[in-house]
Amino acid sequence: MATTPNAKEGAYKVADMGLVEKGKEAIYVAARKMPVTTRILRDRFAKEKPLKGIKIAGCLHVTKETANLAITLQAGGAEVLLCGSNPLSTQDDTAAALVDAGVKVFAWHGNTSEEFYWCIRECLKQKPNILIDDGADLIVTAHKEFPDLIKSGTIMATQEETTTGVKRFRAMDHAKELKVPLFPVNDARCKNEFDNELGTGQGVLSAIQGMHILMAGKVVVVAGYGHCGQGMALRARGLGAQVLVTEVDPIQALKAVFAGFRVVPMDEACKEADVILTVTGCKDVVTPAHFDQLKDGCILGNLGHFDVEIATKKLYDSCRERKPIRRDVEEITLGNGKKIYLLAQGRLANLVLTEGHPSEVMDMSFGLQSLVSEYIAKNHKVFKPGMIDVPKEIDDKVGQLKLDAMGIKIDTLTEVQYKYIHGYEEGT
Repeated sequence: MATTPNAKEGAYKVADMGLVEKGKEAIYVAARKMPVTTRILRDRFAKEKPLKGIKIAGCLHVTKETANLAITLQAGGAEVLLCGSNPLSTQDDTAAALVDAGVKVFAWHGNTSEEFYWCIRECLKQKPNILIDDGADLIVTAHKEFPDLIKSGTIMATQEETTTGVKRFRAMDHAKELKVPLFPVNDARCKNEFDNELGTGQGVLSAIQGMHILMAGKVVVVAGYGHCGQGMALRARGLGAQVLVTEVDPIQALKAVFAGFRVVPMDEACKEADVILTVTGCKDVVTPAHFDQLKDGCILGNLGHFDVEIATKKLYDSCRERKPIRRDVEEITLGNGKKIYLLAQGRLANLVLTEGHPSEVMDMSFGLQSLVSEYIAKNHKVFKPGMIDVPKEIDDKVGQLKLDAMGIKIDTLTEVQYKYIHGYEEGT
């Protein structure tokens, strides 16, 4: 395993502790836009210490927004450990600043697959009580390699914040292999309807960031029309692109049609595309069968969690030449002589090429994770292994806190209205 210049056994391993001040500046800027996580909840946590004596490990994108989650958990009394959930998404200045703040960070930009799992193991070796995951790698590794943490009850409960990860855990739960209580935070409305749709949706800007192209007039193919794909399709159209959608789910395909998008199979869409953006949570969406049909200059980007949606390895193996032209952008010369452009080695383009989702929208996701952590600390003795929905009260609380921070007031139900919508006595 490659070594990094700044490492302390069992305490941290990051790229460059000389980046601390730069990281602090970035965390401060994000904090100003995250009032729920960094002011309302952090202030209360600092006073009440609801997480005192609890060790929390997160396998998350180490961004300035995630840093503010870690600091809020720390303010609540928790010892916080953090490893990256993607080899390319760690912001090295943020990682350094978190170490300086007392968080045990094992993450750096560009780590290998071997190093990635080493970082996960370093967190699990320290026997955390709550696991917060992004993509399921931390919790799955705990099942496979650290079963004693589960059997002993050291792990109180866990959280998962991505669609891809939740799908994996539902499969584990169905197979009766999920041995810990798990809260699918991704499915909470304050996460799914904002972070996924708005945050990933704005990720289409990554294509502009990486290639400096004009989206107006381009044919943009969005593969997958879930919450993330819907946001991406809408924003690409807003930038003037002609948007095509590919789908395997008939209902999602109908939704795309009725939203005004053309729905076509990838075999057809790939021939027209100037840009292809995948966000399906599945593998082999763009394959060797499509490569030779791509237009010269086509841009390929993936915004799904894992680097399997575009068959990247097969693309590398079959191409004539692979040449980096900007940070995390490669020009690939195909066997037929055409040149295409791959973003972020097929990994999360919106996290790798830009700074991830805007702080404003991550405020709600991390507000949820803060309150779910508190809920686990208070109630873990009654949990059983398996999926546990995030309580509606927590979801609603985060939404109300966000509105309060924005100075927005809403109506409240009268007693008569409450009885009407929650009752059945009144009819026609």
